[in-house]
Amino acid sequence: MINRPTVKDYIRTIVDFPHEGIMFRDVTTLFADPRGFRMAVDQMLHPFAGQPIDKVVGLEARGFILGGAIAHQLTVGFVPIRKKGKLPGTTISQDYKLEYGEAIVEIHDDAIQPGERILVVDDLLATGGTAEAGIRLIERLGGEIVGCAFIIDLPELGGRKRLEEMGTDVHALCAFEGA
Repeated sequence: MINRPTVKDYIRTIVDFPHEGIMFRDVTTLFADPRGFRMAVDQMLHPFAGQPIDKVVGLEARGFILGGAIAHQLTVGFVPIRKKGKLPGTTISQDYKLEYGEAIVEIHDDAIQPGERILVVDDLLATGGTAEAGIRLIERLGGEIVGCAFIIDLPELGGRKRLEEMGTDVHALCAFEGA
């Protein structure tokens, strides 16, 4: 039997980054490998095959890499959700809590039209705070969330449950235990 690599096999773990006690799941090794990157994009799309999607929204920053590739595959537009102060033009913002404080994300106020069907993508689902803030921005503009796709889920941090309680369809390619 041939042992084929999975997406998880391409992800390296860096111990004690950005500080002691953190097991950082580094997807840049996945992105750097053409087979691994293609596998991730294809697998992120798979659960949504056949569903109408008008735009892909990527959450800053690695969600931009994934979102651009997925939007290209779907032949739809890409919309970034960025940290406060990074987008030119008129924006709307949403604040959210992090384990160590608060943050704000923004989207252009004309990026999504009412009724557009949106797929939200990012590399990692931890507590779900950033994704929830992004979903709230999209919904404020009248967008309908088709679902959220992530490469990695950290189940112990509860992000999947948080998003599913909002009525969001959540897909992740792999999970890692611990924070």
